[in-house]
Amino acid sequence: MSTLSNGRTKPHEIVERALELSTADGCVVIADEESSANLRWAGNALTTNGVTRGRTLTVIATVDGKEGTASGVVSRSAVTAADLEPLVRAAEAAARGAGPAEDAQPLVTGTPASPDFTDAPAETTSAVFADFAPALGEAFARARAGGRELYGFANHELVSTYVGTSTGLRLRHDQPNGTLELNAKSPDRQRSAWAGRSTRDFKDVDPTALDAELAVRLGWAERKIDLPAGRYETLLPPTAVADLLIYQMWSAAARDAVEGRTVFSKPGGGTRLGEKLSELPLTLRSDPNAPGLESAPFVIAHSSGDDASVFDNGLPVPATEWIRDGELARLSTTRHTAGLTGLPVSPGFGNLILDGGGEKSLEEMVAGTERGLLLTCLWYIREVDPATLLLTGLTRDGVYLVENGQVVGEVNNFRFNESPVDLLSRASEAGRTEKTLPREWSDWFTRAAMPALRIPDFNMSSVSKGV
Repeated sequence: MSTLSNGRTKPHEIVERALELSTADGCVVIADEESSANLRWAGNALTTNGVTRGRTLTVIATVDGKEGTASGVVSRSAVTAADLEPLVRAAEAAARGAGPAEDAQPLVTGTPASPDFTDAPAETTSAVFADFAPALGEAFARARAGGRELYGFANHELVSTYVGTSTGLRLRHDQPNGTLELNAKSPDRQRSAWAGRSTRDFKDVDPTALDAELAVRLGWAERKIDLPAGRYETLLPPTAVADLLIYQMWSAAARDAVEGRTVFSKPGGGTRLGEKLSELPLTLRSDPNAPGLESAPFVIAHSSGDDASVFDNGLPVPATEWIRDGELARLSTTRHTAGLTGLPVSPGFGNLILDGGGEKSLEEMVAGTERGLLLTCLWYIREVDPATLLLTGLTRDGVYLVENGQVVGEVNNFRFNESPVDLLSRASEAGRTEKTLPREWSDWFTRAAMPALRIPDFNMSSVSKGV
């Protein structure tokens, strides 16, 4: 086998060799070539930076039997050519030792091969920060002059995924993923403000602009106002809306809804498909080709679960409207659960976009607020009741009181209790859709575009001290 400049066997050849070694009835091989670059800083100075490389190989063996088809999945990192045969045999042994797989389906066929399948993997380097790093240095200088301290990190990952199957699929997808989180603090650490951005290449993020935004928020926080728990008109920024709707989509599996286990189950049986969820003309959608939010156009499943099946690897992922003009239009399915529920095949999502709001910016929505709260972000979100999708969590890094269109000070943090489905039904205004970083889920999901939402009666269930 030929090798890359770093001495590793080329990923497409690893895939081909693993398929050749397979003696199972069916085989899927997924090679993930991963690289990352990062910067970290504290107190207006860089602290660490680094670049990493890695490879993970997943072999999925399928074995036909009298009672059905079984599957075995084995994943290992740092795989070399010498590791291949033991890995393939381990997957086959796992399949032969397992019972029939509930989600068994014929392996996917017919998806056209990726023209770059045999090309070397894409890799990120510290060069991705070539323009960002000097701008960050300028932000440090401005913050220092303004009496602020900046903390945070920038991370860029690039994963080249190669999928090969015994049915002839040869697919490849390159996924860049960048995150920037910036936290500004007053020197006494009594005031803190956060901003985050999602990016593919760090060419569209400006740390000096973010520092200027955070300076304004630290100024707001100079006045402290104590408020009790209660229901308040609240402006949820795009990052908070994304965190809530991502969790909603993670809970939107069709099978669970049909079996009466989720907020999308209809009392007495069936699902809430076709039901109006919002009076606003909101459309929640995913699209692998959405500009700036591009994601894999085919299924990449390293394991099976409620919303994914290893048998679906390579299945095309189309653009999908989950909520259309406020009405629930789709629930997620694999081929297996689509057959069980009688609903269309709707593979999982790689990005999430909420459209249908107006053209107002968050600042314009603040200007139109007589009295209410402006949040920065949510964190520590946890599910309380799956039947209603009631979530709880905390506010963080700035809750501000708005009076007569002006921010008049910072209030205490709260614990909230809300269901994103209920919030959609009660939202009275949506702003302009913009790309955002979901803060709570940024380790798992970053490709989102959301508007700010105005909620007339957001439930701040208790005051949170010391957050």
